[in-house]
Amino acid sequence: MTITETATAAATPPRTPLSRQDLVGTLFGAAAFQALSAGCELGLFTLLNERPGLSEDEVAAGLGLRPRPTRILLLATTALRLTELDGGRYRNAELIDAHFADGTWEIITDMTAFEAHIVYAAQADFTEALRADTNVGLRRFEGEGEDLYHRLAARPDLERLFYRCMRSWSRLSNPILVDKADLTGVRRVLDVGGGDGVNAIALARANPGVEFTVLDLPGAVAIAERKIAEAGLADRITVAAGDIFDDDYPRGHDCVLFANQLVIWSAEQNLRLLGKAHRALADGGRVLVFNAMADATKDGPLYAALDNLYFATIPAAQSTLYDWGTYERWLAEAGFSRVMRSPGEGWTPHGVISGVK
Repeated sequence: MTITETATAAATPPRTPLSRQDLVGTLFGAAAFQALSAGCELGLFTLLNERPGLSEDEVAAGLGLRPRPTRILLLATTALRLTELDGGRYRNAELIDAHFADGTWEIITDMTAFEAHIVYAAQADFTEALRADTNVGLRRFEGEGEDLYHRLAARPDLERLFYRCMRSWSRLSNPILVDKADLTGVRRVLDVGGGDGVNAIALARANPGVEFTVLDLPGAVAIAERKIAEAGLADRITVAAGDIFDDDYPRGHDCVLFANQLVIWSAEQNLRLLGKAHRALADGGRVLVFNAMADATKDGPLYAALDNLYFATIPAAQSTLYDWGTYERWLAEAGFSRVMRSPGEGWTPHGVISGVK
């Protein structure tokens, strides 16, 4: 166990035993999500943010629902503490209104849409995915290719939804990336699998002297070009269309970034990607790995444990969330030294691991 892992274990509070009420929450977890999803899609939380303290009849009128479905929805959201009832009047939970206040409610609704329209149907294949040790849920997506990213090319509507939602997932965790990614002395960053450019845009704004290249499949970089132009950063962020495994990495970069990439692929594929990064860098260049991490203690965090069902079922054959030590071993095996971990302090288990060639 490393020093960091020891400190983390010491700071972890003791777990309470599983209760029957806990079991109810797990048993009906799918129903709990549907209540959140319906509240988002129907506009319940937006309505109560704009007009807190509504009666049941007023909520029904505001949502355009009949009395029976309104009662069903409000019972579910209130039992889940998403809404609160006081004197016959409904309002949002304080946390939800806080998301509205700081502008992050859009992130929550996009995350919910991602689960509802990308993840949920395919997660019915989770048990079979465990038996087969591969991403069986991919069969729910038409098209060619052995991973979700190639399949999405056949569904432009889902591809747009996917990258919109990925952008929101990134917005949620990007404060950690910006805070923990040390770009001191770096001139040009290659963002491998950079999607629609959300990570490069965030880092470019925080590091005005650094240029970026976003490398990804054609459908992704087409979206990235538009987002980069909208951000007014086309002079500092360029795009390169290519396959991150089969195509050579553009040269001239002194940092390679893998942001939310190495959770998608197998150990062998990740070592291959890190090896390509090592070959593309000159001596002294650095690599940054950023994504959610599992605990080495193998009992959490809950975010990573539940998010891992998506990775097990859909994206690619061997997708999974790895622990910190696994990434550190891979970096050393790929030839990087001065490997350092930088955990975030947010409610998501994201962090950065860096190494130097």
